[in-house]
Amino acid sequence: MKALVTGATGFVGPRLLRLLDRPVALSRDPDRARARIGHVVDRIVRWDPLSGPPPPEAFEGVDTVLHLAGESVAEGRWTAAQKARIRDSRVIGTRNLVQGIVQAGTKPRVLVSASAVGYYGDRGDEELTESAPPASDFLAQVCVDWEREALAAERAGVRVALARTGIVLGAGGGALAKMLLPFKLGAGGPLGSGRQWMPWIHVADLARLYLHAAETSSISGPMNAVAPNPVRNSEFTQALGRQLHRPAFMPAPYLGLRLVFGEFAQVLFASQRVVPKVALDTGFVFQYPELAAALREILAPAA
Repeated sequence: MKALVTGATGFVGPRLLRLLDRPVALSRDPDRARARIGHVVDRIVRWDPLSGPPPPEAFEGVDTVLHLAGESVAEGRWTAAQKARIRDSRVIGTRNLVQGIVQAGTKPRVLVSASAVGYYGDRGDEELTESAPPASDFLAQVCVDWEREALAAERAGVRVALARTGIVLGAGGGALAKMLLPFKLGAGGPLGSGRQWMPWIHVADLARLYLHAAETSSISGPMNAVAPNPVRNSEFTQALGRQLHRPAFMPAPYLGLRLVFGEFAQVLFASQRVVPKVALDTGFVFQYPELAAALREILAPAA
């Protein structure tokens, strides 16, 4: 496999690069990227996702494109400007990437493009496989448009897999890094009632799942990139508290988080009982199917 990776310097990207053989990386800032990932990539090609397609030379020798790039949904309040950045980075960025794929002299055989479980919206206790319909809120519609742009590559004969990703857990960043401080201070606890389902995945499994999608020809269209055992928010907070040896009983009220995060608070309180049917049906074996083991691997050295 000769892969091209976007979003290579993000939280997931470096983990994925270590599983690949000297991939190509696209970056808005090649010098900054080179300082972080230069030792594991073959070359770094400059690309601004909002300005147009990548240069043709980026795809030379490439048979697999792994598309992770996109503005974080969890940084700051969801102002109109921030929502536009979230949408454009995914929708326009993916449109431009696919245009580059279509224009490439030799096209890659597969595109694995990130998406998110936000596609499903707030669904209570409903079990959500890849065939479940989308919701109509902002993040769900971003995911619908994002996936539509990625699927346009199929018209050029490229197989497309869409990795609908849950909450990514790993050391040194991501969602867990934002949760640790209040728990370490003894102020951790569930969000509201804590009954909402949390679809999660260990970052190591997510990186492996990208490769599984790329290498498994029967995977086409959506693939839920989550662990096979979702937990309720109350279970998650109790497990995190146990691992950190801290209490986890102080609930965070919706109104308080709404004041801090604005509209994004709705995402924090959404219930999504997502299961990875496609991954399991195609033989993927999770290293971390259970939350307690995942948290132990991530946090035990520093606990």
